[in-house]
Amino acid sequence: MSNINNKVDVSFIWQITDDVLRDAFKKNEIGDVLLPFVVIRRLDCMLENVNENVRKSYNDFKDKVSEDKLDPILKKAAGGLTYYNTSKHTLNSLKDEPQYIEINFNNYLNGFNPEVRDILESFQFDKIIARLVKNRLLYEMIDAICKTDLHQDTIDNHSMGYVFEELIRISNEQSNETAGEHFTPRDVIALMNAIIFTPEKEELCKPGIIRTIFDPACGTGGMVNLGKNYVLDEICKDSNNKPTMLTYGQELNEQSCAIAKSEALISGENPRDVKHGNSFTDDQFQGKQFHYMMANPPYGVTWKKDKNFIENEALNPAGRFYAGTPRTSDGQLLFLQHMISKMDQTNGSRIGVVTNGSPLFTGDAGSGESDIRKWIIENDWLECIIALPKDLFYNTGINTYIWFLTNKKAENRKGKVQLINGNASKVIGTNAKGKEESEHIFARSNKKSLGNKRNELTENHIEALLDLYTNFEESEHCKIYNNDDFGYYQLIIEQPLYKDGKLVMSKGNPKPDSKKRDKENVPLTDDIETYFSNEVLPHVPEAWIDYDKTRIGYEINFTKYFYEYKGLQPAAQIKAEIIDLEKDISKLLNDLLA
Repeated sequence: MSNINNKVDVSFIWQITDDVLRDAFKKNEIGDVLLPFVVIRRLDCMLENVNENVRKSYNDFKDKVSEDKLDPILKKAAGGLTYYNTSKHTLNSLKDEPQYIEINFNNYLNGFNPEVRDILESFQFDKIIARLVKNRLLYEMIDAICKTDLHQDTIDNHSMGYVFEELIRISNEQSNETAGEHFTPRDVIALMNAIIFTPEKEELCKPGIIRTIFDPACGTGGMVNLGKNYVLDEICKDSNNKPTMLTYGQELNEQSCAIAKSEALISGENPRDVKHGNSFTDDQFQGKQFHYMMANPPYGVTWKKDKNFIENEALNPAGRFYAGTPRTSDGQLLFLQHMISKMDQTNGSRIGVVTNGSPLFTGDAGSGESDIRKWIIENDWLECIIALPKDLFYNTGINTYIWFLTNKKAENRKGKVQLINGNASKVIGTNAKGKEESEHIFARSNKKSLGNKRNELTENHIEALLDLYTNFEESEHCKIYNNDDFGYYQLIIEQPLYKDGKLVMSKGNPKPDSKKRDKENVPLTDDIETYFSNEVLPHVPEAWIDYDKTRIGYEINFTKYFYEYKGLQPAAQIKAEIIDLEKDISKLLNDLLA
């Protein structure tokens, strides 16, 4: 896991914050101002040598061709860049007329091509400008950003991506109460990258390789961009061959999408490969396949408003959701199916998805959730699941997991699923009250909590988890199961109905008593009749199985697989804890009555 802070200098962020923005904007608003200004400054620097050519072409053709035909002419005049500016101003020239700074700045912004203007509009940049003008800071802001050298010969596209990523990270951490909605911690992404890309090292370092990375819930674009950087800077750092990594994303939140588009724009990617819209009802990449996919879709977010569309597509055998639909209160498994539908059928794909515990076990046999798990596992796509340490995310402290799926399993992994317990802990001593204290094995405590993020994965922790994955051997923290081990028959056990002590018959058979109806889950690897004879009949001799109602279910119960028995506490310790509790309650009551 490379340290981004060693790669780029972002001191200008703090300089501008201190010199210009501190008193006029709240701490959590700084990023809203800086992000669009960094985008504009980068474009301004990149266009410096082509501005004259663009303006000449604009004046020559603006009255002779339609706007849609003018756009490619101006991009050609800009040396093939995907953006241009037709105004007579640059950021530096704006400073020549401070009395007209607002008028001239708006004229300058309107000179950008429509795609750049759309991005700035999504930033709600007009409101930012209005606040800067109101506080008489627009000139100071332009002057400050002009002191930042973002020319190509000073900072290349790859490094520019790092600058923007670092700015996004700082901006999100400044407003950590909402960071988790659009921002996945970098240590979690680093672990995903290690597991997804390490098995691909030999292939990625071959000459002439072109690979795609896609995120259907891309937020500000961090996952795909850090994935690309990981391949170039870590996987292929010692190779003479660097693959071409093309990034794609779709995002529902307009402002987050604008940030992702901006990063693509200023780091040399195509911003048109970042789409705004609902991945379920408005798939902007319909029919396209990707080599790598990564996502941290929202947990427990309803898809009720999309219900008719999704359930209609679920009726189509060629549709994304034909395997099943989960309950409308949680769409995580819909994202998983959406990504599976885009797996590359020629070169294969690798997928990493962050979820909470719900997709692992929610839903009885025959439910949408169970049927989706059944479909994934029976197709042998599920390769590994890692349970993450708690408190890694900014907006939740619940248990989280990363699913890794692929349609190109190594030979020794076929028909098997690897489970890694990254949430394991060890006892480090006892406190003053004699109670055991423990710490995470695969994480350490943050020096400073950011929202709910109290723990972090270090390079050593990521390396240890990668070793468990790569070694593919059973151990205390790693279990390997056959696909069938997650499946079970759900049997409906009936017992006869009696009325007034007499057996009630129906069509020559005992009538079942619905009040005594029960369910039994039997592993797929067990014989149903043997199980029934040994486990059910000794307790209810008149029972029978209603085979017509038998269902096959699939669940992944991490707690069961990594359960560790802990003996009962000594009686003396229990007594001491009760006494301490009584004292605490007594003190609390006295405080309330005082």
